[in-house]
Amino acid sequence: MDFDEVFAPVARIESVRLLLALAAQEGWRVHHMDVKSAFLNGELQEEVYVRQPPGFVVAGQEDKVLRLDKALYGLRQALRAWNTKLDETLGALGFSHSASEHTVYARGEGASRLLT
Repeated sequence: MDFDEVFAPVARIESVRLLLALAAQEGWRVHHMDVKSAFLNGELQEEVYVRQPPGFVVAGQEDKVLRLDKALYGLRQALRAWNTKLDETLGALGFSHSASEHTVYARGEGASRLLT
């Protein structure tokens, strides 16, 4: 089974500008981070099988396939799996999800407010 749609939540430039303007106005510190292996932490809900990759084929079992537990780059389900894991983790840490922007989360009030 394959999927016709790819889910890729991306921050709108307007949201990034708004957050940076708010941080400048309030004197907040801004931190940026890029996690290059983020998609590899997405846990798959469906059964996904792949051929054994070149160089890692088990001798005598060349026709067998591998069942994935976690996402791989290039896998259509990888974006959704990662976003689900991120959403669950931030929710468990007390962040609330913005109703109007899929990529903005908030926690706390006043001076202890944290936006991500």
